[in-house]
Amino acid sequence: MNAPDQPYVLREERDGVVSLTLNRGERFNPLSTGMILALLEAFRSIADQASIRVVVLAGMGRGFCAGHDLKEMQAHAKDSAWLTTLFDSCSDLMMAITRLPQPVIAKVHGIATAAGCQLTSMCDLAVASDDTRFALPGVNIGLFCSTPAVGVARNIGRKRAMEMLLTGETIDARTALAWGLVNRVVPGDQLDAEVARLADLIKSKSAAVVAMGKKTFYQQIEMGLAGAYSVTGEAMTCNMGLPDADEGIEAFLAKRPPRWKNI
Repeated sequence: MNAPDQPYVLREERDGVVSLTLNRGERFNPLSTGMILALLEAFRSIADQASIRVVVLAGMGRGFCAGHDLKEMQAHAKDSAWLTTLFDSCSDLMMAITRLPQPVIAKVHGIATAAGCQLTSMCDLAVASDDTRFALPGVNIGLFCSTPAVGVARNIGRKRAMEMLLTGETIDARTALAWGLVNRVVPGDQLDAEVARLADLIKSKSAAVVAMGKKTFYQQIEMGLAGAYSVTGEAMTCNMGLPDADEGIEAFLAKRPPRWKNI
């Protein structure tokens, strides 16, 4: 079990990949106020570190994340200002992931429920072990998963999101894969290897191009068609001005591997 004075998030950096591990495994890593603030601080510190190319988000213990800390929320049930701050902070955390220049891979096992399912959905990529279960079960306890629905519905579509929200039922990893909530499902003993494989693939690309592409993707995805094409056309023009675009095209035409200037 984790002592109360243990860090909420464990950080490990190796070869350009930072692993952030939620460190309250005895309680399925709830997104308490302390956990949310620790994650926000970690992401803010990573954003400006050019040596970091990929972030892996994982959970200690038997599951990835069970959502908000219900005991903490119940203790402040009559304090609307506290609750507003909690949900605003959680929303800031979710948006911080999409604003981070580096791609974030969720490494999911055990369970990802409520805001834990939301956390999975907001990461750029997600790999799950084949025993993982996902749910938006708030309706079962009288607390509709309205904020978790924001990310989940943008991954799996309205009808499937509403099914999860209205029934509170659990879906298995294969269903989550078929619905688009995760990118890969692998046996538990292959989870680390598959996440590492994806991280290595991303690391082999230009950091400048990946950062620009990620920013543009999230900017355009919420726009109408005309606005999206305007934003992405401008981004493509800027991208062509990067030294790595010149190098990449030159390498392709010369049939040789690119030598990125920004990697």
